[in-house]
Amino acid sequence: MAFTNSQGRTQSSLSDINVTPFVDVLLVLLIIFMLTAPVLQSGIDLSVPKTRTVREISQERMVVSIDRAERLFLGNDAVNIHDLGGKVLARTGKDKQPSVFLRADQGVPFGTVAMVIDELRQSGIEQISMVTEPTGQRR
Repeated sequence: MAFTNSQGRTQSSLSDINVTPFVDVLLVLLIIFMLTAPVLQSGIDLSVPKTRTVREISQERMVVSIDRAERLFLGNDAVNIHDLGGKVLARTGKDKQPSVFLRADQGVPFGTVAMVIDELRQSGIEQISMVTEPTGQRR
């Protein structure tokens, strides 16, 4: 494509695209993504009780969480207590002995924790492990 300038001379247009601004924008977006990704995957904020005897987790299990407001979560998804057992069994598949980790905030009343355990046991889930943090003091 050609065009004429103000002096009457014919010139051709530039056919090269300057990619420097494009690369700059992509690098800024990459940095923003790298900074926000860990925040989005933080999960449910709980303050689990601290105990002196803590076992290391050596296997993958479904995680049921109860937050400070007594909301119930299966993984990161909110769930109704009456649907909990069925959803855990559906996610564990054909496991003969499904097992669950139960994380509960230390401010949650014991009655709420007991109701969740009872709902899991009525669904046939007998292996329920409570999740705690180590206090740092070992004897």
